[in-house]
Amino acid sequence: MFDLQSIEELVREYGLLLLAPLAVIEGPIVTVIAAYAARLGYFSLPAVCIIVILADLIGDAGYYCLGRWAIQSNGEPPKWLSFLGLNKARLATVVASFDKHGGRLLVIGKLTHSAGAVVLVASGMARMRFSHFIFYNAVAQVPKSLFFVAIGWSFGHVIGQVDHWIAYLSVGMLLLLIAGGVVWIKTQKG
Repeated sequence: MFDLQSIEELVREYGLLLLAPLAVIEGPIVTVIAAYAARLGYFSLPAVCIIVILADLIGDAGYYCLGRWAIQSNGEPPKWLSFLGLNKARLATVVASFDKHGGRLLVIGKLTHSAGAVVLVASGMARMRFSHFIFYNAVAQVPKSLFFVAIGWSFGHVIGQVDHWIAYLSVGMLLLLIAGGVVWIKTQKG
């Protein structure tokens, strides 16, 4: 969406005013850049922590609302989701999963980073209570954001490499999640 140089220049020029919307859109890399800017004295570190956590929660609430909006009041998925394979029976399975393990699913989805958007939308589709959604999402988001703040504070001077590290970590977590899903599916059939 943005290249690293553009994000860094925008954050330095417009400061905390621009940090929140950028953190909603780009999340981890903006957090890394903002933490490094705090280390250089451009921002207050506590302000960066608060803004990136709140911005990410706002973005996640948007994904939740998208999922809520996607399912009609009669519980029927819209045609475009049916085309992607989500029928009423599969939606019922998603709802049952969130009824039993919603908090755990949210925390795992957030911490794997790569599965986060899917889990956030699914929680909205499952009509998870918003108060539970925000609570469990925050439980995962606070340490995740602080982790990226620590990376930015410590390694912000090599921002291009940090961006690649985040991408590799996301792909690795996605592969682990897929492998775990395959193992789980195979154990369910037997």
